[in-house]
Amino acid sequence: MKQAVEHQADILIIGSGAAGLTLALHLAAHSNIIVLSKGALSEGSTYYAQGGIASVFDAEDTIESHVADTLVAGAGLCDETAVTFTAKNAKAAMKWLIECGVAFDKDELPDGSIDESSYHLTREGGHSHRRILHAADATGKEVQTTLQQQVLAHPNITVLERYNAVDLITTRKLGRPGNRVLGAYVWNRAQEQVETIKARFVALATGGSSKVYQYTSNPDVSSGDGIAMAWRAGCRVANMEFNQFHPTCLYHAEARNFLLTEALRGEGALLKRPDGSRFMPEYDERAELAPRDIVARAIDHEMKKLGADCVFLDISHKAPEFIIKHFPTIYRRCLELSIDITKQAIPVVPAAHYTCGGVMTDLHGQTDLNGLYAIGEVAYTGLHGANRLASNSLLECLVFARAAASDIVSQLHKLQQPGSIPTWDESQVSNSDEEVVIAHNWHELRLFMWDYVGIVRSDKRLQRALRRVSMLQQEIEEYYSNFRVSNNLLELRNLVQVAELIIRCAINRKESRGLHYNIDYPNKLPQPKPTILQPE
Repeated sequence: MKQAVEHQADILIIGSGAAGLTLALHLAAHSNIIVLSKGALSEGSTYYAQGGIASVFDAEDTIESHVADTLVAGAGLCDETAVTFTAKNAKAAMKWLIECGVAFDKDELPDGSIDESSYHLTREGGHSHRRILHAADATGKEVQTTLQQQVLAHPNITVLERYNAVDLITTRKLGRPGNRVLGAYVWNRAQEQVETIKARFVALATGGSSKVYQYTSNPDVSSGDGIAMAWRAGCRVANMEFNQFHPTCLYHAEARNFLLTEALRGEGALLKRPDGSRFMPEYDERAELAPRDIVARAIDHEMKKLGADCVFLDISHKAPEFIIKHFPTIYRRCLELSIDITKQAIPVVPAAHYTCGGVMTDLHGQTDLNGLYAIGEVAYTGLHGANRLASNSLLECLVFARAAASDIVSQLHKLQQPGSIPTWDESQVSNSDEEVVIAHNWHELRLFMWDYVGIVRSDKRLQRALRRVSMLQQEIEEYYSNFRVSNNLLELRNLVQVAELIIRCAINRKESRGLHYNIDYPNKLPQPKPTILQPE
């Protein structure tokens, strides 16, 4: 029997991307913090974000324009208060990042030198102005590495790598009065044991749940853990039917999950059929710069109509020097696969990319459970509505992490540490000798979610998916009750819960709007509302 391990902190932050690390750095002067990272510290969606971060830096651009573009992309379902709050706080968040050392690209002067006073702003689909600050085509990597250097150097921040959060500990679960989070049970993957973390506040910064689909641009850690844990702890979730499928992921057997940034289309790349003809002007007057839901559905329709495995993204009409300078990561990766993007079109397919819904929060990131915050992709703030505007995702992480930090600091003096918490009980379980069950259920779940709850849906497909997910939930819960936890079991348990939430939200929406397209309800309702689910 291994010795029980208990950690203690003022704040436990579950997740180590832009949201979690920004929160940690804003709180570190006031408290001691544990940051939980499921894999290596950098192994999250932030690291792989290519395009950039939206913020008004151009004198001809306005906050009102950023708000208007976000509302249009959100297809009538954004919370305008949340959108305005985000746009107004964007520049301050970006200036903080720059002070941290994030090196965004600067403008180039006619003589080839760099204009240190002016940032190079790019434009992406749905934006009416150039307002995307970026670090070439690897913005997320620049942000992640800069923030984690500061986090690792701070004496008040402890980082626990290769730890899975198992479940939140609450007063209600322990039969105590009130409705407050007390910490979390976590699984130490290296030691293969469950440990306890006590905390006055817990923040979920676990990212989205795109791993619920067979094809995704996300890293392996994006398994909806925070959403599932918050739901089990009694928090409401909203708008889970709105899953953004990025239109352009590289289609190649050796390039799983490799995203081709929207900035390619922003700089003139064209979508083409296998015969070389363009098709986006036939679907939308904005052509390649239409919002992602329109572009993804157009590609999906063309592939099905033609029986094609992919379509093609072509930027080869631009100067090679321009392509290599602005898209060095994509250029190098494609060249490794014998695709020279300065001369050839790139094969692309849509893939699950972003979860627009999530755990319901206020403008400070506070959830329904006292002391529990949710920030970044795990949260539903109302910013994204029925579709996320490009490059608003990292922005949301920064703005709401700063807001949550301010709220937590204002309450730190009010709360004492939780009392004693029971250790994890493994006395009734054994080691599994049936790992094939997990592998089979994992594959089945992601396949039927792709086929039945993908880019285009129908009532019949959704009901079929609901029946399948109900059976899987029973099997997985029985398995979870009888065997010791593992990484795959924990992720599968969370994914099947998130799948159920996605399906139930999709069934409840009797219209087509933004990222949710149901062939049985092709029109929009006149007065849309968020889809809110409440735990029983």
